[in-house]
Amino acid sequence: MITKKELTGMMRTQTEIALATSVNGQPHVRIVNFYFDATANTLFFTTFGDNDKVKEFEANPQVAFTTIPHHGYEHVKANGIVKKSDRTIFDVADGFTSKIPDYQDTIEQAGEQLVLYEIKFDTAVVTLDFEHMDTICLEG
Repeated sequence: MITKKELTGMMRTQTEIALATSVNGQPHVRIVNFYFDATANTLFFTTFGDNDKVKEFEANPQVAFTTIPHHGYEHVKANGIVKKSDRTIFDVADGFTSKIPDYQDTIEQAGEQLVLYEIKFDTAVVTLDFEHMDTICLEG
């Protein structure tokens, strides 16, 4: 049985997600860096406020994502609702830079232009390998 501890471990070490949106039946996917706050079950990512994905969020806030494994097959996938966060990148900078040290440069150079978004989700499918996968409830 896979536990929330394994999910949070993957979310702590993996640095990127493939983020999927869909507007008018047209899917879109892109790779973004993220930080996961396990206490709040919230995934945070940034973007510039004037790009296409922001328009897609406004048209349809339902999104899906999967973490991108860099070794092996371990990954987390989930669906959720994306929204502009009440926080800023500066509020969660330590979370980003602890997993992605080079992200500090991004924050220093573009932090004022970055908009922080969040995805809350209640369940996630966690895959360890081809034989071990489970749906985890984060609220429990």
